[in-house]
Amino acid sequence: MIDRIDVNIAGGLDIPLPRMVPVRQKAQTTRVDNIPETIAEQFKKPEITAKIKPGERIAIGCSSRGIANIQAIVKAVVDGIKSLGGDPFLFPAMGSHGASNAEGQRQVLEDYGLTEAAVGAPIRATMDTKVLGQLDGGLSVYADAYAAEADGIVLVNRIKPHTSFRGDIESGVVKMMTIGMGKIRGATTLHSQGMDHFPEVLPAAARVIMREAPFRFGIGIVENAHDDTMLVEAIAAEHLLEREATLQALAKQSMGRLAIDDIDVLVIEEMGKNVSGAGFDPNVTGRNNRGIEGFNTPRVKRIVVLDLTDASHGNAAGISLADVITMKLFRKIDFSAFYANIIASAYLDGGAIPLIMNTSQEAVALAIKSVPRVEPLDCRVVRVRNTLAVTHFEVSEVLANDLRHDSRFDILGEPEPWPFDEQGELADSLPTALHAAGGGS
Repeated sequence: MIDRIDVNIAGGLDIPLPRMVPVRQKAQTTRVDNIPETIAEQFKKPEITAKIKPGERIAIGCSSRGIANIQAIVKAVVDGIKSLGGDPFLFPAMGSHGASNAEGQRQVLEDYGLTEAAVGAPIRATMDTKVLGQLDGGLSVYADAYAAEADGIVLVNRIKPHTSFRGDIESGVVKMMTIGMGKIRGATTLHSQGMDHFPEVLPAAARVIMREAPFRFGIGIVENAHDDTMLVEAIAAEHLLEREATLQALAKQSMGRLAIDDIDVLVIEEMGKNVSGAGFDPNVTGRNNRGIEGFNTPRVKRIVVLDLTDASHGNAAGISLADVITMKLFRKIDFSAFYANIIASAYLDGGAIPLIMNTSQEAVALAIKSVPRVEPLDCRVVRVRNTLAVTHFEVSEVLANDLRHDSRFDILGEPEPWPFDEQGELADSLPTALHAAGGGS
């Protein structure tokens, strides 16, 4: 793999960069203070208690999403199932993620702290599937073989806006059931219909699964603008489609966004599958290359991404939405894992690689220099750690002057130069909103 790219840039990249100012974006939030207690209460609901019989083997599906407090949530679900006499095990329900192999998917769960020692249930990982039925038109619907053979299935996932389509049901328990639990075979089959058809295809596939497989209930999680747990709810199978649509609407109202309509350059320190299914969330950046309504702001002229999270295991899906990346990020890409995810999605343009600069400093400078009709020091620049971290971030001096009059923001400090070291890399990173126990298709 290449180590360096030398290119002749008129005038070079030794340009003045705007000084940056730390800001806080205000958000009204609620959060779950006691996760074990909250989930224990959910297991007392009659429609949930009735779903688990003593001695039953219960498969708990877990995703590749970076979900806040995921270890505590899954452990509480395991404890709840055991309290009803069930015998639970975990299985990866993540489609083509984890390099599309069983050991890779097991490793993703363990990286989130979902180990037998931590949550009290073993992991059973396979890429084998069972065909449960067909949709109208003959499209097969698949399910994880271990889950299909269990006495009952419970799925744990965050409900949130999807990065590539809009509908009443987007990313959540239903998508995990149909795409995630279908492994690479099922994910590829359903993606062959195009994500623009997902609002109809996913509920239809879910109905087949709930008719033919022992799906008992889902654990739906909604996060607040600080990407912390604000709601955890056990949803019985018979109420799933209706209730998930309601929680999806709540998630759209509650998620963190950048309340800045026009940005010249958005610098994202890190992208990754544990941040968003798209690496960096189009719901935050406003950039979606599918022409789908609902991704209209902010209006960003240049996106720079500096690094790939280790938890992504080399899967750089979503990178094509950037304009500039760094050599450090490029060299972290595992093209086997990356391409497996892209091909399964059926959107091959997602595998395109942006311009690569040798250092973070060069990447930022190129983006700023290339903005038409804007002098570098006048550039409206936003720097975030990742697209989960949108409460505390930095903005350029000229943008900070505008935000001083915006009641949605607090200015937290004075302008400072970019903290690049002698190698042109960031010496200091912004605070992360990724959580220790997990922090996204």
